[in-house]
Amino acid sequence: MSSAANGPRPVRRRVVALGGGHGLHASLSALRRVTRDLTAIVTVADDGGSSGRLRREYGVLPPGDLRMALAALCGDDSWGTTWSKVVQHRFTGSGELGGHAVGNLLIVALWELLGDTVQGLDWVGRLLGAHGRVLPMASVPLELAAEVEGIDPERPDEITTVRGQVACATTTGRVRSMSLVPADPPACPQAVRAVEEADWVVLGPGSWFTSVIPHLLVPDLADALVATPARRLVTLNLAPQPGETDGFSPRAHLEVLARHAQKMAIDVVLADRAAVRDTTAELIAATDQLGGRLVLADLAMAGRPDRHDPRRLAGALGRIFEGE
Repeated sequence: MSSAANGPRPVRRRVVALGGGHGLHASLSALRRVTRDLTAIVTVADDGGSSGRLRREYGVLPPGDLRMALAALCGDDSWGTTWSKVVQHRFTGSGELGGHAVGNLLIVALWELLGDTVQGLDWVGRLLGAHGRVLPMASVPLELAAEVEGIDPERPDEITTVRGQVACATTTGRVRSMSLVPADPPACPQAVRAVEEADWVVLGPGSWFTSVIPHLLVPDLADALVATPARRLVTLNLAPQPGETDGFSPRAHLEVLARHAQKMAIDVVLADRAAVRDTTAELIAATDQLGGRLVLADLAMAGRPDRHDPRRLAGALGRIFEGE
């Protein structure tokens, strides 16, 4: 394998990455450098911004996280970098187009023309020259509901139900658990099949309660994650997320994952060496309880300890995959 600076050599290994938003974007930006067979499975519960407006007006899946995943799969050549910028571009101003991302409008237009969510995403992927496929985790738009402790500082033990992705992500209390509305949504069949046929399944990094955990709450998808012969890898965040996981240690992230997927074993936990320096021993213990091993590597961008470096992350993932 070549050095992380040059990027590992892509191999024909079936990898499925689950998540949403910026975390999944970071994961896919790395994974497309180490495999030629990559599928992203994306949360569909966003209710804010451009996605929320299109979801409410047209009754479609929120396209924003799907768009970001497609942009992450664009190549580093001029075609890929140009189209990545185009689909991520947001219109300015206060008119009807203000705040909408070009890619969101393109995706919804194809859904209207083709009448098929997956087919529409595949067409956008072909236009962008995407190095992989993007699928929604469920066939219907979802609403997140969080059980939150201590929203009112004067009643720190009180549990409140907070509904909606934006509200859950920005709550001032401590999130204890997540659920979906509807509670038994239909999984995207192609997403279930991808998990069943994968060699590796990657969860994280990302907003833990609103981007990672929701995948474990879609019954058919959760069953596939338990039953798949694939090896399962969790990439931990570089830092707690304000609102969602304030005060959470790396071990707490794994404990939350285990509570929401009690039957799912984890083979590898990948963490940034600097981010867990003071908690390595307890993280090893938590990883052992999940049946896996802890891998530490330098994953953050130089000078940006809160952001994954795609090439460093690719190097670490490539070494793990080659060592299976």
